[in-house]
Order: sequence, then structure tokens, then C-alpha cells
Amino acid sequence: MSPASRRALLFAPFAVAAAGGVAFYGMLQGMKTGEYNPRGVPSALIGQHAPDFTLPPLDGADRPALSAADLRNLPGPVLVNFWASWCVPCIIEHPQLMRLSNEGVPVFGIAYKDKPADSLKFLRERGNPFRRLSKDEPGRVAIDWGVYGVPETYLLDRQGIIRWRFAGPVTPDVLDQDIRPLLRRHAS
Repeated sequence: MSPASRRALLFAPFAVAAAGGVAFYGMLQGMKTGEYNPRGVPSALIGQHAPDFTLPPLDGADRPALSAADLRNLPGPVLVNFWASWCVPCIIEHPQLMRLSNEGVPVFGIAYKDKPADSLKFLRERGNPFRRLSKDEPGRVAIDWGVYGVPETYLLDRQGIIRWRFAGPVTPDVLDQDIRPLLRRHAS
């Protein structure tokens, strides 16, 4: 091996570390300006209708089931929320979903990979914010939607076009800074 090759190998780890440092610095700068959102994984469905699906209702919930047909020609924007009783962040977001529901915002729920009895118990203990409610025990519909994990929430406009996706719990900040402005924007 030539001396120049050895020198290049000696400096290679420093070059990799420097590149990582530059990337990390860029991420921090993006966080300061609000351009970096670790939950903002883009969805291929933004600007499109929801994938075609039909799901069974959550047994015992006394709510109609949800299908793609229910997401067309809506009276106003709606939220579709993938959730589960075993999901700790779903507990965190639940009061915000209840608040929206009490304000008249249609929230549709899909219980993701959950036992129906556990889903029902969760809703009986905390309240049921969902106008339509289905179960996706095998998780196939969630895959079509591009769900990475629960909770995930989608906002659809009057025509049923997906306009926004959020991976993570709907906190009071997300409700006030993201969802409410989107609901106002898509209400007309």
C-alpha cells in the first residue's frame, strides 16, 4: 500500500465524522427555524383520496363502521385517527380528540391491531370521540394508509382528499397550531 493510500485511510474516519457533524448541525438549524420535524415523515397520500377499504365495526361500540366510501363528499373536513388501547401516546392524545368531538368536529377512528374487548374498555373508561369506528385487527388497512405506528391522524377535506398527516399523539400544541388552522382552511 502506498504512503498516500495509508494517509487517505488514516483521515477517512475524520471525514466521516465531519460529514456527520455537518448533517447534525443542519438538523439543529432546521429545528430552530421550524423546518425540521422528526414526526413529519411525508405521506405519499397527501393530495390523494384515501385508499379503498372497508372495515368491520368495532363490536359493541354502537358506532357505524368506516369505509373509503364514507370519506367522499363530506359536509366538512374530518379527522381519521389510527389508535389502540395498548398505545400509551393514544392516552395522551385522547382528551384532544374528545375536545374536537365535543366541538362538533367529525373524528373517525380505526382501532389498529387491538383486541376488540380492549378497545371497548379503553373507550368506556375515557369516552368515545369517534362518529365512525372500525377495527383493523390485522393492520392491512393501516399499511395501505402508510401508518408507521399509532397514533397517527389524517385530515381529509370535503372531497375526501388527504391534506395532512401527523405521526404521534395529538397534543394541545398540535391541536392549536396544526389541526385548528387546517380545519378552518378546509371548512369552506
